[in-house]
Amino acid sequence: MQGLRLFDAHCHLQDARFAGAAPGLIRTAVDSGVLRFAVNGVSEKDWSVVKEMSDQYACVIPSFGLHPWYVAERSPNWFDSLNGFFLDTPCAAVGEIGLDKGSHGKTIEFGEQVEVFQKQLELAKELKRPVSVHCVRAFGDLLEILKKTGPFPEGIILHSYMGSKEMISELSNLGSYFSFSGFLTSMKEQKAKNMLKSVPKDKILLETDAPDGLSQYKTESLLRISETESLNHPANIHNVLEYVSMLLEMPKEQLAEISYQNALRLFSFPGSKIHNGS
Repeated sequence: MQGLRLFDAHCHLQDARFAGAAPGLIRTAVDSGVLRFAVNGVSEKDWSVVKEMSDQYACVIPSFGLHPWYVAERSPNWFDSLNGFFLDTPCAAVGEIGLDKGSHGKTIEFGEQVEVFQKQLELAKELKRPVSVHCVRAFGDLLEILKKTGPFPEGIILHSYMGSKEMISELSNLGSYFSFSGFLTSMKEQKAKNMLKSVPKDKILLETDAPDGLSQYKTESLLRISETESLNHPANIHNVLEYVSMLLEMPKEQLAEISYQNALRLFSFPGSKIHNGS
């Protein structure tokens, strides 16, 4: 693992389930070669925690957004508050935002999800920042909205991508990057392989989605947060790298550098930590 440079393109190190463990997790991951972490807020309750983490750690790229699961509990001033965080944090990207028709998402009114998603997507365009998108069983709706609102020269991160290979070309042309986590291991291997091989090499990203997204590949090699909980450790991006490189039949050193450079380019927007050399 020595010499590899990795960039966790989507995680949640602010998550309350980590309960104070974040400093140790970051240290272990950095020591293993993970140089940057894109830490995504999901609701009004955690945006300030993400900002504090970014202020404390140069390696943390902050992102603020209202995730579809938290749409119903948003305050009347949520959008003004979100705008305020971007004004105060020029180094922040947008995310996590998105659409969800899965088992949890279908309990949240889809029209409201779309309204909240579109507002944030337009904000990302206006701010000229990359945006991290969650999409579960709603790729048709997503593509339609992206076509109306796009293209997105600053980039869209389709995090933990599990969509079809047939949509990759259109999504890529609109500015999408495809980020892969341990969730990929739940797909049938041949289907995952065919899909991965359709992704342009300059659009591949790797992520952990920690504390979620625990891989089902070579589970004996995974770092655990505790004996009792199946929480994902940010250093487990090495496991994702190994799995994706195996499916792509590409040396893991090559994939590590390709995905690192892709993430570096994506998160080098004016005002970002990378652009400013920090």
